[in-house]
Amino acid sequence: MSSQTFSFSDRALAQLPLAHKGQYMVRDRDLRGFFVVVGVRKKTYVVQAEFWQDGQRKGKRLAIGAVDEMSVREARIAAKGTLARILSGELHREESKAKVAAEAAAAPAVGGAEGGKGVTLRQAWARYRSSHMERKGRSEATIEGYGDHVERLFSDWLDKPLSELGESPGMVADRHDKITHDNGPGIANGAMRTLRAIYNHARKRNRDLPPENPTLAVDWNVVKRRDTAMGVEDLPAWIEQARRLRHPIRREFHLFTLLSGSRPAALLRARVEHLNLRERVLHMPRPKGGEDRAFDIPLSRAMVRCLVRAMRASRFLLPDQAATWIFAGESREGHMTVHREQRQVLCKFGNDLRQTYRTVGQAAGLSELDCHLLMNHSLPGVNAGYITRAKLLVGHLRKAQEEISRLVIAQSGGDGARWPTLPSRKIGDPLRDPTPPDRRTKTYCETNPLTVEGKPRRRVGRPPTKNRAGTSLLVDAVWAREAAHALG
Repeated sequence: MSSQTFSFSDRALAQLPLAHKGQYMVRDRDLRGFFVVVGVRKKTYVVQAEFWQDGQRKGKRLAIGAVDEMSVREARIAAKGTLARILSGELHREESKAKVAAEAAAAPAVGGAEGGKGVTLRQAWARYRSSHMERKGRSEATIEGYGDHVERLFSDWLDKPLSELGESPGMVADRHDKITHDNGPGIANGAMRTLRAIYNHARKRNRDLPPENPTLAVDWNVVKRRDTAMGVEDLPAWIEQARRLRHPIRREFHLFTLLSGSRPAALLRARVEHLNLRERVLHMPRPKGGEDRAFDIPLSRAMVRCLVRAMRASRFLLPDQAATWIFAGESREGHMTVHREQRQVLCKFGNDLRQTYRTVGQAAGLSELDCHLLMNHSLPGVNAGYITRAKLLVGHLRKAQEEISRLVIAQSGGDGARWPTLPSRKIGDPLRDPTPPDRRTKTYCETNPLTVEGKPRRRVGRPPTKNRAGTSLLVDAVWAREAAHALG
């Protein structure tokens, strides 16, 4: 910070130009330690002096006021008084007393409940969420899951001191049994893991809590891993069910979940800006594990066609939301939020398809390490930790992705004229895609340019180029060129 020196006057300070960037300092020649700091937006009177504390010299700088609010005479009088307090150490002592008083006043809110009984579950959860989960970049879904455990399953314990829980582990074990009976064994185990983490985190700051975590008294439920994957021989029936789905965006979402093996919660939030058709990758910025686990999904040709159909259907049905989201929806967020279907309509969806992806990958001959990389699982062992995933993305992993997609699409039994190999311009074609419109969405029934109750509105394959607002619904030239490049 550069500085100048001259005798202050109202006229001289008014003529000082504001800084183009940063700040510069102007010192008063008549009063030592009194100066003006000139920034980009304003000019401020400041004093600076040194004082002794415990045998050490320390400096103190303090702003007095703005130049446009105080005259030089008023500012110089205030500066003399402040400098005297700094030099004598009086200002430092006052600030120290104020700090101690503030900490004492805040102690009950942070460290204890009413009556000084200690930190409550509500306070411990608020701190764990802000200082641990949010600071470490945990995903929104993870934070919402923990919050659901605390605020729903432990709602009557929110204002209970943690010390009371720590001294009554039997009460915690009884709650685990109750949640197991009411909500299921998996939910009960998850809720107790949440309580265990919050208690351990709170005890770092509250050493008066009992040292043993109360969840030690819990008899954990044995939860079997769900075995819901399909084999290769099951895929033709599933594809036939998916082909008959009445909502084109949901149909493409389920297919892409199967072709990518990704977690449905992350795919629901896929944005158009995260899709790079030229490099043939879809970026997942906040998967399970937070931003530190961000990764790119290599796209096979079948996956590119699937995304192009989803984006085209989104532009027809929900043009405003489609500008942001790949799988647009009529939710408040603008994207699909629920992916569940009735089992009689579609027998497998969500994580069932993720397990199917892993099963089909094994049948396609992929190595265990390749499946870990494609599904963004943690790599086992020290040796695998040396692998740089980005260096395998374009060549090796994309070839592996093609193998899985080729095996899945081969089970459709089509010749390229029907879904899932249907071109995007043929969505809703009465001959090649004879699916009645989905009456759950008014938008689809009102704006579907291809069919109304199964009857063609226009010539096959020639949707309109404008919506009601007059904006283009067709893919622009750059996007079309990148899609053609991605499909080879």
